[in-house]
This record gives sequence, structure tokens and C-alpha cells, in this order.
Amino acid sequence: MNRRAAGILVFVVLVGAVIALLYLQTSGVRSSTGTTSSTTTQEIVSGFDWLTYHADNSRSGYAPTANFTSITLGWRSAQLDGDIYAEPLVYGGSVYVATENNSVYDLNASNGAVIWRVNFGPPVSGSALPCGDIDPSGITGTPVIDAKVGLIYSVAFLNPPHHVLFAVGLSDGMVRFRQPADPEGADPTVQQQRAALTLANGYVYVPYGGLEGDCGDYHGWVEGLDANGNSGAVSYQVPTSREGGIWAPSGAAVGPSGNLYVATGNGASTTDFDHGDSVVELSSSLKELGYFAPSNWAQLNAGDVDLGSVGPSFVGNGTIFQIGKEGVGYLLNASSLGGIGGQLFSMDVCDGAFGGVAYSQQEVFVPCTDGLFALKLDGTSFSVAWHSGSFFAGPPIVTGNAVWTIDRSGTLHVFTLDGTEIFTFSLPGVVHFATPSGGAGEVFVAANNQLLAFDTA
Repeated sequence: MNRRAAGILVFVVLVGAVIALLYLQTSGVRSSTGTTSSTTTQEIVSGFDWLTYHADNSRSGYAPTANFTSITLGWRSAQLDGDIYAEPLVYGGSVYVATENNSVYDLNASNGAVIWRVNFGPPVSGSALPCGDIDPSGITGTPVIDAKVGLIYSVAFLNPPHHVLFAVGLSDGMVRFRQPADPEGADPTVQQQRAALTLANGYVYVPYGGLEGDCGDYHGWVEGLDANGNSGAVSYQVPTSREGGIWAPSGAAVGPSGNLYVATGNGASTTDFDHGDSVVELSSSLKELGYFAPSNWAQLNAGDVDLGSVGPSFVGNGTIFQIGKEGVGYLLNASSLGGIGGQLFSMDVCDGAFGGVAYSQQEVFVPCTDGLFALKLDGTSFSVAWHSGSFFAGPPIVTGNAVWTIDRSGTLHVFTLDGTEIFTFSLPGVVHFATPSGGAGEVFVAANNQLLAFDTA
């Protein structure tokens, strides 16, 4: 071959390589390797990203999307490999779903196709635990996404029973690092990681409570693990001799200063205050800074009437809303929680609440055992604006001009912000305290081991 012909050949090869590279960059193909399952074209869909439980660290449950007039079922995923207790997360045209089989899926938000799947190992059988109502038990707490570094963090429950934090690349489903996640001195066979993870201050914060049935010597804990995978951890244990679980699905809320706020379940004492049935403020290094407890904390402890059946949420102007099994709603000053009986305002709201609330436009939407309640805020007080018919409401979210909630019996309900029901859909089944998520122009709803997407227009 002469020099001129060789030069032409090299030019053609280089042009072809550039064209191929541009195609790969613009087509959005994600390759699946290792334990991942399939490869598909990823269509990038514009829309709000939902990176953590209820969208943000204040736990607002609000997606600032456009108003809409119609709702239709967009797609159903294939059956995944386990039940879905964690809230689906949305980023960059994908929806990320964690299962009780210790798997995380990346699904195409446009059509539900599997882009990749990673499995961390076999989950723990219910027969290996002294009590509980999840079988098998794998990933229960909602993961969290760090979009800046392209990672999703999940805590898996593995055999023999122990908890491990996994950091997985969003682009390929490959494990970047793993860290032991159990607090020092904790018995993982009686500690359940049900509350959502929180990413803040360079840490992934991991809350713990007990199993259904309150068996064993469990405690409420928060473990803070380095988000870069470095060794060392910070930790907080609820100062009760037993119990005081931090188990509400919404997990810890974070204030503007980076301090965390968690709500606890009943403690062991009915005589000496032990931080059961409290809201506790923690520094970034998990040092206690303050607390609030209702005046009747001892009765709540004695009756298993957890204040911490719902996690704290910020509702504007440095104010926290808290409610629990008793159904009494509290407004708290985040900068000074007030100690025992130190609320700004309290009022009987409903028969009892579980999960997490949503907040939008000076209204708090509360999931109660006797329906969905909307509370109108007015300075440091609130009143009931409306409530739905009676059903066991799951944690709501707000997208645009509507609020969404899932009845524990398996019905999706959608209401306008003034309480008019505009849509219902019978799901094939749901786990306790299931909550939708919004993003990529859709609302995503987990139904046992399947994900459904609803289009709004």
C-alpha cells in the first residue's frame, strides 16, 4: 500500500471511530456487567429528580411539576425479584427500585425496561429472626442517590444476619465500595433497618429500630458512615435501656444547618424520661443537641403508642411537624425543640398516623388510619382544612396540583389540593406504608414486587 492510500485509510478509520463514539454518547446505552441483567436504550426524560425519601432532606414529598387534568396508567414493569418496601427513586430518566431480595434495579422511566440489576447476596429468612413481619428481609429502608458523584447507597440485610452499606454506580450497576453498617454493640438479629437513608454532611446516615413484635434487646440507633467509603463511623444510641426505635419509613430530616431530626418509638421506662416517644436533634457528628417529648410520654411508652411512627418533616420557617400513633399533631421550633411539653402548638388530628407526611403551599398532608387529612398552617398553629373518606392512608406525595396516597388495602387515591378525589386505581397489592414518588413526568407506585408508572397531562 502506498503512503497516500495508507493516509486515506487512517482518516476513514478515525472518522468512523468518532462517529461511533458520538453515537454511544447520544444514544444513552448503559452496559450491564457482573451481576446486572440486561442492556437497553435509556431515553433521557426531562423532569424533577427524586433522589431521597419524599424528594428532599426536609421530607416534603413535593415535586414542583406542572398542573395536570388527566391521569393514565403508563406502564407496568415485569415482576421484580422481591417485594418493594423502599420508595422508588428517580434520576436522569431512570427509576431505581430496591427489593427485599437485596437487589437494586435501574428501570427505564419511559417504559419500565430493566437497564441493570445488581444483587448483594441472599436476604435473611424470617425463620432466622426471633420476630418480624417481613420475610425474607433484604433492603427495606429507602436508598439515597448522590447525583454529583453518580452513586446510589443502599443497606442490605445479609446472612448470617448483618447489615452492609453498598455504594453502586448509577451508570453501570457496579459496586464501588461496601461498608459494615451495624452500630458497634448492636444485635443485628433484632435491629431492623426500615427508615430511609439520609445523605448529608459527607455521611450516609442509617437509622435502626426493632422488628414487628418488639422482640429482643434492640435500641434506636443512627449510624453515620463516610459517603466516600472511608473507615470510621459516627453513632447515636437512644438513651433508653431498651427500645426507642427509629423506624418510621421517612427516616431523619435535615435542617439548614445540617443538623438531623429523628423521632423515636416507645422506650422501656414509665418513670424516668428515657427519650422514648421523642423528637431528637443531632449534630452532623450525631451528638444530641436537644429534644421534644409530649407531656404524656410515659403513657405513650406504656401503651406502645409511638410518636415515632411518622418521621419529622420541615414545614417552613424553621418549624417541624410531628405526629404519631396517638393522632396528635405537633408544631416544633427546630432551633429549640422545647423539652417535655415544649411544643409551639398541638391538636388532635386523627385516629393515628404512620409513615411520613407531605408539605406544599402551607398545607401538611397527613396519612391516618381513618383517611388522608390536610392541615392548613397559620403561623405557629394549624387547623384541619379537609379530610378524605375513611381508609388507611399511606404516606402521601404532592405533584403539581394533586396529592397521591395509597390505601393499605391496595387502592391508589389522587385528590386535588382542596380535597376532591379525581382518580383511583386498584393495585395488585401493596406492602405496609408504601408511598409513591414523582419524576421524569410520571408518578411511580410500587405494588408488591412490581412497579407501575402513571402519566399525567
